[in-house]
Amino acid sequence: MQETIELDGFDTKLLAALQNDGRLANQDLADKVGLSASQCSRRRTRLEALGLIAGYHARLDERKLGFGVIAFIQVTLARHSRDNARRFAELIAREPAIQQAFAVTGDADYLLRVIATDLAALSRLVSDILLAHESVAQVRSSIALDRLKDTLHVPAVGG
Repeated sequence: MQETIELDGFDTKLLAALQNDGRLANQDLADKVGLSASQCSRRRTRLEALGLIAGYHARLDERKLGFGVIAFIQVTLARHSRDNARRFAELIAREPAIQQAFAVTGDADYLLRVIATDLAALSRLVSDILLAHESVAQVRSSIALDRLKDTLHVPAVGG
């Protein structure tokens, strides 16, 4: 189990502010948190070093970039071995359409979130990449019809 890092109120405010806008300049962030710019900078650096701030990213709209299909794919491995799991992990690491991958409990071994330009591209991913790989026994796909909620905010820090 991973150790929880103790945060005070200033840390929580700082994380919440950055979670809402990762582009905040240090002085703007300090104003929101109620600290001096130098104190705020030291805290941000500490939170980054601790790994609580995993990175800063521009959030792109995949639909406006031509990716009209979001799908969730359940994958069952052909054999349950460390070597087979490693080969599957290498496969998904190479495939940019696979945005997220989780090892899960239940009927499948993995759950993938993928984006594709269209159904034909999704079909190629499933047939030519996933099912064609020796580590994979079965896939089941579900296509997202509508997006009801879309957030990456961690609720414990004011998201």
